[in-house]
Amino acid sequence: MRTPLIDRRHFLRAAGAGFAAALAPAAWARTLAADAVFATAFVRRDGSYGAAVLSEAGKVLHTVDLPDRGHDVTFDPVSGRSVVFARQPGTFAMVFDHKGREEPLAIASVPGRHFFGHGVFTQDGALLYATENDFDNGEGMVGVYDARSGFRRVGEFPTYGVGPHELLLLGDGRTLAIANGGIETHPDYGRAELNIATMQPSYVLVDRISGDLIEKHELPADLHKLSIRHMDTDADGNVWFGCQYRGPVTDRPPLVGKATRDKGIALIDMPQEVLNSLRNYVGSVAANPLSGTVAVTSPQGNSLAVIDAATAKVLSAQDLTEVCGVAPDGKGFLATTGGGVIVGPHGKSLDDPDHVWDNHLLRIEEA
Repeated sequence: MRTPLIDRRHFLRAAGAGFAAALAPAAWARTLAADAVFATAFVRRDGSYGAAVLSEAGKVLHTVDLPDRGHDVTFDPVSGRSVVFARQPGTFAMVFDHKGREEPLAIASVPGRHFFGHGVFTQDGALLYATENDFDNGEGMVGVYDARSGFRRVGEFPTYGVGPHELLLLGDGRTLAIANGGIETHPDYGRAELNIATMQPSYVLVDRISGDLIEKHELPADLHKLSIRHMDTDADGNVWFGCQYRGPVTDRPPLVGKATRDKGIALIDMPQEVLNSLRNYVGSVAANPLSGTVAVTSPQGNSLAVIDAATAKVLSAQDLTEVCGVAPDGKGFLATTGGGVIVGPHGKSLDDPDHVWDNHLLRIEEA
């Protein structure tokens, strides 16, 4: 389960003078005023790429340049470092320090592998796990990196599926939950999907120490084109996942599910109008433990829906153009869009003239 959300006072105490020195006075003043901080990848209006630390009000506090498009960010509360991963089939990840004391550090994927855009630290911050593609063999892998030794790659183990995307470290500190999207790709063909007719998505639990498979759950055969992609964990330790459908556009399969340890996975029913608005595509999933809710977004359908975690009932749905990034904020959610808009839980929005926000948004948390 995730740790409590960091607030302004904790962030400033952890960051210290080094972070202040790294920021221009105006940026430091904005940090002082921030109640919470978030991280996300972005594209500048001039076409260059980066990752940003944002205030709760949507102000940019700090940025780091990227060589290409980023995807998701993970954070280590022990060291205060974040890692932003390249979008599939990217071959880099960038480590950056929220304290401002260190220069960014690039991690290159090893030959025969590329990143899938997601990773997670162990609870002690010693290791970083990243979903990767063994593209010549068409197999999903988890790359293991030593965060205390310059992020040296020290091993790998299979995801027991094809096309792994997001992975989470569960509350026991040992079990990884992995979403195998089921879609085979190869960098020689860019982002082309090579096995739609035979794809087999799955949700798996893997022992991160031994690399052994603990559980594997597949969707029914008639839903084999429903790619499991993004996940988050609610306050009770259940994993919520969102899917992207590769079947006929006129179909309306269920897109959201819940996985419970030792009980498998179950897709939830959603009102037809909500399914229609999601357009067969969930881009991000975020759980809010304070409110007991889960948010799912669809940039394809310009829609954000909020679900009650206890009953699996849809509580609300709203139209929001190109929305994808979402993270808990108070008892609601902060959302970012591909149009450069940031929308808070009370509907207040900020239109950033310089940045287009990418797929995911992370609320930075403390130990």
